[in-house]
Amino acid sequence: MKSPLKLLAVVGAAILSLAAAAPAQNWNTVVARTPWPGHLFGNPAAKVKLIEYVSYTCPHCSEFQIESEAPLRLNYIRSGKLSLEVRPLLRDPVDATVALLAYCGPKDKFPINHSMFLRSQSKWIVPMVTASPAQRQRWSTGSRLQRARAIAADFHFYEMMATRGYSRTMIDKCLADEGLADRMAKGTDAAVNAGVDHTPTFAIGDQILMGTNDWQLLEAQLAARM
Repeated sequence: MKSPLKLLAVVGAAILSLAAAAPAQNWNTVVARTPWPGHLFGNPAAKVKLIEYVSYTCPHCSEFQIESEAPLRLNYIRSGKLSLEVRPLLRDPVDATVALLAYCGPKDKFPINHSMFLRSQSKWIVPMVTASPAQRQRWSTGSRLQRARAIAADFHFYEMMATRGYSRTMIDKCLADEGLADRMAKGTDAAVNAGVDHTPTFAIGDQILMGTNDWQLLEAQLAARM
């Protein structure tokens, strides 16, 4: 029979072995909604808290998403050392419509909705150039919901969202969310008043990173803070 001390040593070794074998927390799987209203990716208690102000009709935001998504998630967010809060900055009615659709449904759907719209922007944004005067008129007249539904139809957002498992009824319900639309508009006003005058704009905490508008410049600043 083993002595109590030897038994404790064996148990302690077993606990340490299990701890070493346990996989580290993958913070990429954690998504939370924020009051902005926005979405927070990663560890809420991360050492570095990055904020991105994004517009879905901004080509530079699309470029940033394509360049940064993999390295930002794999090298920074996954470890828990950095969190990313995505905040919509509305520039036009089309942008506002996409922001509502990206937000649509459970919070865990946002990451792929967000990525889908930004990565495929060059394809769906074509009507911004090719739309007829009658179509453009529909985007700016009638109730906010009527305008949003016209935009969703003309830009084929109903079809895009269907690939994500959304029915037309679900989509229209999200487009009809007046409270969310109002909070996004107020968030945009607050950001502009705080000095955010372009997209993408990045901030760490309350400090706007002036002159940082692409992944290469941003990554250098993030690496320096790790």
